[in-house]
Amino acid sequence: MTAHVGIFGLGLIGCAAAQRLIAAGHAVTGYDPEVTASRALVAMGGRAGLPADVWSASTVLIAVFDAAQAHAVLATAPEAARADEMILTTCDPKGIASLFPVASPGLVLIEAPISGTSAQLRRGEATLYLAGDFDAVVRVEAVLLALTDRVVRLGPFGEAARVKLAINLILGLNRAALAEGLLFARAMGLDPETFLGLAQESAAGSSVMASKGSRMVAGDFSPEGRVSQSAKDFRLILNSAEGAGLKLPFTETYLDLMEDLVAEGSGDLDNSAVILALELSSSTRTAARRTST
Repeated sequence: MTAHVGIFGLGLIGCAAAQRLIAAGHAVTGYDPEVTASRALVAMGGRAGLPADVWSASTVLIAVFDAAQAHAVLATAPEAARADEMILTTCDPKGIASLFPVASPGLVLIEAPISGTSAQLRRGEATLYLAGDFDAVVRVEAVLLALTDRVVRLGPFGEAARVKLAINLILGLNRAALAEGLLFARAMGLDPETFLGLAQESAAGSSVMASKGSRMVAGDFSPEGRVSQSAKDFRLILNSAEGAGLKLPFTETYLDLMEDLVAEGSGDLDNSAVILALELSSSTRTAARRTST
């Protein structure tokens, strides 16, 4: 069964979702303030419209940067809107509850953060973590299956955000460890590409190595998941950990690396650019030692 699906936010994830839905025969109407993003949707067979056009859909996806933007999107819904609302945005587990008072009475919210890059979503290999109203989940099943068959049902609203942030923590630190290992191998005189192949076949092999290793070696940082997004998620992780009385030293270091990249104007690069931040950090420390001597 096909559906009319609306999408707010036509960035990496929003466009990947639109491509999957259109390929499955669903009608897609999207809105993004960036004209180039809207043109990309039209080029793949979707319709670019105003927020009111998106709210006419029976299922609406919110794929914006953060909870504040999701809040602003929900505030645009007309009182008469009737839709199942899938929130793909990774939000603060506690703050996500603040979206309920903003939503119009006819909107049913489903928490649905995506684990995976935009490229993985485009291939149907991402995982959706669902929390909230499971009657609504049944209604949007055709949309879910168009996106991916890797769908995990969790519990009440907010649980998906907790799961997603914990997974993102592991992924981020894996990227940093991989980047540091590649830099070390290069410093030891090893060919990075050859070493990467050896590492992937070793006990250290991982999905992160498979998806990000060759990009780090080639210096290809065209975005599948942006540095700025990773920095935002790691701020949420640290805020949540602080609320639980937990200190996460490696996570703090990773956030510092991401924020260094953002500060130098590299926030739109792929998060595999953590290797650039490590190179910058290493060269800065080396220069400081030389100056001190």
